[in-house]
Amino acid sequence: MINIAITDDHPLLSEGLKNILAQEPDLNIIGCYPNAQVLIKALEETPIDVLLLDINLSDANGLELISPLIKKHKDLKIIMLSVHNEFAVINSAFQEGAHGYIQKNASIDEIKLGIQEILFGKKFLCKQTKLIIDKKNSTELKSVPKLTRREKEILAEAAQGLTTTQIAEKLFISHHTVESHRKNLIEKFKTSNLSSAIKMALDYGLIRESVD
Repeated sequence: MINIAITDDHPLLSEGLKNILAQEPDLNIIGCYPNAQVLIKALEETPIDVLLLDINLSDANGLELISPLIKKHKDLKIIMLSVHNEFAVINSAFQEGAHGYIQKNASIDEIKLGIQEILFGKKFLCKQTKLIIDKKNSTELKSVPKLTRREKEILAEAAQGLTTTQIAEKLFISHHTVESHRKNLIEKFKTSNLSSAIKMALDYGLIRESVD
């Protein structure tokens, strides 16, 4: 029996997938977890063979969870189940140690096949993901930029419309430090301005829009 867990903050999707996969005699659906905090606690209590993991969670970025989870749970296999179809995101997932990558609009047969393949020690990409890999543009980002805590703070504040001076005052750092981080962020995202970097960071789930 293969123990499966689903981590996605959309209950309709996770419950629907759970109900379909539960019909397979060799699959045991341990649970559906809405966020990283609940998932991490569940893994401490119950052994899981395969985790279907979303990227944009309410309390974490799924890409940043992959490596720590695998290091702590050596036998855990992770398939990213995501709407993201950018090469940078897909490549980053595998760089972090993911065993498979499946688009959320893939067929249930592909998800079942993916589970089987990774348990046999293979990497798995759904058909759509393979096409994206094959059509990669040389000018695209190769991976999702790794941001420091300070860079995330500055991006989040800039996303709220704060100026360099306002960010410096709020974070108790110098104007020069903020400017230096802004330039580094533009370079990391390979954009011409910070607004584009902010959009990409929001899209990738590296920062979140304020609910204020």
